[in-house]
Amino acid sequence: MKKHPLPIDYAKSKVAASIMRALSHPLRLEILAFIDSKKSVKVHDIYTSLHLDQSIASQHLKIMRDADLVNYERNGKEKHYSLNYDKIKHINQHLSKFMDK
Repeated sequence: MKKHPLPIDYAKSKVAASIMRALSHPLRLEILAFIDSKKSVKVHDIYTSLHLDQSIASQHLKIMRDADLVNYERNGKEKHYSLNYDKIKHINQHLSKFMDK
């Protein structure tokens, strides 16, 4: 039996998996919605407003940073987070195309 190579771009699949992982957790979606409501927010405000342990918030924010869903700037000891709207728009466009099929 002849094997046919799968038409999969593994590098792109890895990026897509990272994004889907970041979007698949209800708490991360809650954090994204909170950041969106504030446009830019300090990490301290995220975990205190959402009643999270700082370590839990940091773990979830790292996953979202790795997926490029959030931007952050360090100002001294403070980190300010905002959404990467360009990336989110791009993801939404691709998901819409996929869901329409």
